Formats: sequence, C-alpha cells, structure tokens
Amino acid sequence: MTTAVTTNEVTLAVSTVIFALGPEGLRIPLVRRIRQPFEGQWALPGGPIETREPLEAAAGRNLLETTNLRSTYLEQLYCFGDVDRAPGERVVSVVYWALVRSDEAELAVEGENVRWFSADDLPPLAFDHNVIVDYALWRLRTKMEYSQIAHAFLGETFTLAELRRVHEAVLGRPLDPANFRRQVEASDAIIATEQHITGGRHRPPRLYRYDTSVALTDNGPLNKKSEARRVVS
Repeated sequence: MTTAVTTNEVTLAVSTVIFALGPEGLRIPLVRRIRQPFEGQWALPGGPIETREPLEAAAGRNLLETTNLRSTYLEQLYCFGDVDRAPGERVVSVVYWALVRSDEAELAVEGENVRWFSADDLPPLAFDHNVIVDYALWRLRTKMEYSQIAHAFLGETFTLAELRRVHEAVLGRPLDPANFRRQVEASDAIIATEQHITGGRHRPPRLYRYDTSVALTDNGPLNKKSEARRVVS
C-alpha cells in the first residue's frame, strides 16, 4: 500500500502476492514499510495506479519497480475493502497474485527493505496482508488440483519428477509418483517430446511440455476478454 488514486475520500491501491519456489518450498517477497502506518513492518509489494492505467498493467509495473520481477502468470485475486483495514483512512486494495519461475526469482532485488519469506511462515504483516496471503495460498492450491497452473513455475520442457515436485511444494505434501504419473498422463495436459535427460546412471527420463493451446486456467468469458486485449495491443 503506497501512493494511490483517491476518489471521494476512498483510496484505491494495488498490491501483489508473488509466489516462487525455493529450496525449502513456496516463498513470497515482502517489502518493509518506511512510513506510517505500520512503519518498519513487512507488507506486500504495492504501488500507485496511474489515472489512465489498466489495473493489470499497474500490478505488473509496480511488481517490476518494487522487486525487479516479471511474472509468468498474473491474475486478479480479490478486492479487499473493510472499513477499518487502514488506520485513519478508507482504502480499497485490488490485489493480484503472480507466479514466477525460480530462475526469475533470483533477479529480485533483496536488501534491508525487500526480503523473501516462506509462504507458510510469515511474520505479522501490515494492514490485513496476512489474510490476503492466506487467501492467495488457498486459491493457488485449489487451482493446482484442476488447472495447468504449475506450468508457470517450470521451463518450456520438464520431467514428470520436476512437475511432481512443483505440485508437492505448493500443496505441502508428498505425492505418490506412480499415481501422479497416471493422473497427469490421463489429463492430456502435457505432451511427451522426443527429448530425454542424459548423463545419469538410470534410464534417462523423458522431457514433456504443456499443451500451449490450452490456457493455464479457465476463467470463462474473461479468457476471451484477455485474448481480445492481447490481439488489440
């Protein structure tokens, strides 16, 4: 929450929950507030919305400016607007959630006021940001069960073991390799390539890719709107 658009004594802000996979599981970057309210406390990255700027563009721009990250997946999460969520003013936050690959996460600017935290072990955050992160975690874990959203954490090609590890890291529990393989192969979400990883002592694992003709998630009519916007731009 920072400088934002104000209309009729209601301030409109944009914030983003950013998920990436690290060595110890799912993590998110937070920024330390440098002014009141909640000075010195950790919070979600956020920033101003320009008057003629689309919300999604504002979320992506502020993500880049505060953390130096570009997301592989960006979706509007929810609008948070409880009357007393910000001391002394009425603030409505349009919150997005974003996914970045591990190699891209290494580009994040870390320092005294920007740091990565385990998504399941956060300190008390400013405003209602702990509630926001909990909701974003629930949304991500729910979508992992039925969508292709794991693709946003992976490169163009990957092994089934790498894909399973993504699911395990996000869901926070181990998965049976044989059952996982059967479920994924039956879903038609991935396509086997003719490539294999070589150099190991065992049978070289095959590389797969996602079917790019299918969207990462199904947002119904909003998918058509997004496609139209990309064509126009």
